[in-house]
Amino acid sequence: MGKCFSDPVEQALQYIYYNVRTGQGKEGFELLEKASAAGDGDASCVLARCLCGYQYVWSGHKFPEDDARATKLLHLSVEQGSALGVLVALRSGELTPSVQKKMPFANLQEAFDVVHQKAEMGDAFCQYIIGNCYFWWDFLRIQDKGRESFASDAQFKAYLKENISKCEDWFWRALRGGIYHAGNNLNRYYEQGDEDIILPQPEKAKDIWRIGAEYGYPIHQYIYAKDLREAKRYEEAMEWFKKAAEGGEPDVWFYIGEAYENEKGVPKDLNYAVKCYEKGLAVSDNKVGCANRLGAMYYDGNPMPKDYAKAFQLLSYAESEGSDWGVCYLGKCCFRGWGTQQDYAKARTYLEQVTWNNKEAFFMLGYIYGRGLGGVTADIKKGVEYLQKAGDNQEAKEELLRYKKTLFGKWVLR
Repeated sequence: MGKCFSDPVEQALQYIYYNVRTGQGKEGFELLEKASAAGDGDASCVLARCLCGYQYVWSGHKFPEDDARATKLLHLSVEQGSALGVLVALRSGELTPSVQKKMPFANLQEAFDVVHQKAEMGDAFCQYIIGNCYFWWDFLRIQDKGRESFASDAQFKAYLKENISKCEDWFWRALRGGIYHAGNNLNRYYEQGDEDIILPQPEKAKDIWRIGAEYGYPIHQYIYAKDLREAKRYEEAMEWFKKAAEGGEPDVWFYIGEAYENEKGVPKDLNYAVKCYEKGLAVSDNKVGCANRLGAMYYDGNPMPKDYAKAFQLLSYAESEGSDWGVCYLGKCCFRGWGTQQDYAKARTYLEQVTWNNKEAFFMLGYIYGRGLGGVTADIKKGVEYLQKAGDNQEAKEELLRYKKTLFGKWVLR
């Protein structure tokens, strides 16, 4: 048997948390399913976390999200006698009085002590869970204390500070042991503090992503690379982006592609940028950036042949996800009927979101308003204003010839 858990659970923790770069998360998931079905409460607990999304497990594993099943598994883990399950259920808001009655522990402190002992033995997952008990104030319920337990507010506050601050050491242990989520909580602890009890210490937060990156966590390599990119240290950023990609971080491909597209720390290579964006569309949960960039490339015909249908499809997806980056392209497609049906109303909706100087967009809006297309009443004055903003755009200059200004300064059709 393993040092702290059964062999299947210890092996699964290696695959899912401690050594994510091996790409064996699926194998770990299967180990947990089998062990849970065989009555292993710790396996049921860890499996539940695997089903709760990126806040609880690395998104690179591509595990399914199923809150209902996760809740059932947490309840089951408590019934199966997992002290770990008790603390995780408590933290998740799932340790209701009825569920708590089913645990084989006299009280929550007894369950806490079991996990605490495993944390002291060096298990990083337990260290992280213990850190969370202090970080999120679960210790109040575990120790069955509240304001009424103390003679004064000052004593209660001192008690809170003493306990909350214990999370720092536990999170550092967990981070060093293989739980990158502990670094995320450390960052929050240092950046935000905790009410007026723990003061922020932002100077301690500045190196967390670098430290996590050096430990080999792909997501921290990705975050650290973004910080370097923001600081315009492009060559260093690319080194870390590539390491994150090698480790399987799915959201990194947009940044690698954008670097090769715009020559940031690497030689310009549009063909490789396309491959990166396509990779991002295939593996990332955040596909918007890749969809926008690739859509623009299909629209412009660089480096691939023009394909307005693909451009419109990709840019429409990104816009449906809340991005307005491609609205100018979408407006032009709708105006001209490129890659989609011609629709002046949709074209106007997209083009009016363009907040930058785009002469072609101004021409199209001038054309729509001047002629009263797409469900708007003709407004020659507004149309001319847009056409004039289009400057030397040839189509705008030709469209302006349809109008003239009267002696009284009013724009009318010629």
